[in-house]
Amino acid sequence: MGSTNFNAPPLKITLLASSVVIALHVLTAMALVAIKPPVPVVKQTAITSPIEIQLVTLPVEIATSEIKIEGMAPIKELKPQPESAAEPELKPQAVKKSQPEVKPNPPVIAQKKPAPEKPASKMTTPESKTQPDIPKVVNHAPFEHEVQRQASISAVQADNLAVINERKAMAAQAEKAAQEVHIKVMRDAQVAADAKAARAAQAVADTKTAQAAARTKADTDAKAAAAASNTPVNFNASNANWASTPNFSFPSRAARRANSGDTFNLVLILRVNKQGGIDSVGVAQSSGNPILDKEAQRQVRSGKFKPFMKNGVPVVGNVTLPISYAVP
Repeated sequence: MGSTNFNAPPLKITLLASSVVIALHVLTAMALVAIKPPVPVVKQTAITSPIEIQLVTLPVEIATSEIKIEGMAPIKELKPQPESAAEPELKPQAVKKSQPEVKPNPPVIAQKKPAPEKPASKMTTPESKTQPDIPKVVNHAPFEHEVQRQASISAVQADNLAVINERKAMAAQAEKAAQEVHIKVMRDAQVAADAKAARAAQAVADTKTAQAAARTKADTDAKAAAAASNTPVNFNASNANWASTPNFSFPSRAARRANSGDTFNLVLILRVNKQGGIDSVGVAQSSGNPILDKEAQRQVRSGKFKPFMKNGVPVVGNVTLPISYAVP
């Protein structure tokens, strides 16, 4: 017989544990695939319309003849007079007319296109000088929009990183749970294998005990049977089988006291051992002729029986054997 390893886990439990571990890994992979990453929401920032700045350039020269100042008469252009001409006399009336009462009105500046060339004799006011350039206003809206866009991208990247870390944590937890289940299954399988090995060892011990008890009982029964077989058991002649049949003949010396044709009947009791041999012979019923009785006891000893059996065991038997002799 081949040796049996009772400590090895059974094939069914091993296959069951492997199936459970594979199923857990498949479920973990399906869960990871089924999880959808959150779609990053990009906040739409309000785009401010760019500020339009229109630069207004003032003409370099302003005609002094058209300048009107509040509370003063309009200034007329002065033209040079020739040297030969006499200066006109100023009349007081003209002076009075030059300062009429004027209602306060806002200054009105009439612009004219600058002439390409002006004579040097024309008068210019301080306002006719070149006006300084107005500083340009820088529009910071595109820069702020770019900063907001970069901040939104950073927020989305942070969200994606958080989702990735969460997935990794979930995968680690699932792997840890799978390992714990695998360890528990293997531990249970080991416990079951140990219990089965213990039961098998107990069964072997019980079998050995039963075999020892059976051998003891068989020995006891054999001894009892042997002891019982030593007790003689009574059998009839019909139950006896001769291994070798003895030769029964009427003795001549016993014929002196008998007539021809007479018949003598006697009954012998034979003690037959377990091998079928005849140990002793006794006369249960005499024929009336002592010489014939003795001769019959001598002749029957030359035969041998087959062993008498009882319950399959050879036993000692007492056989009652009737014999009939006829006088020749």
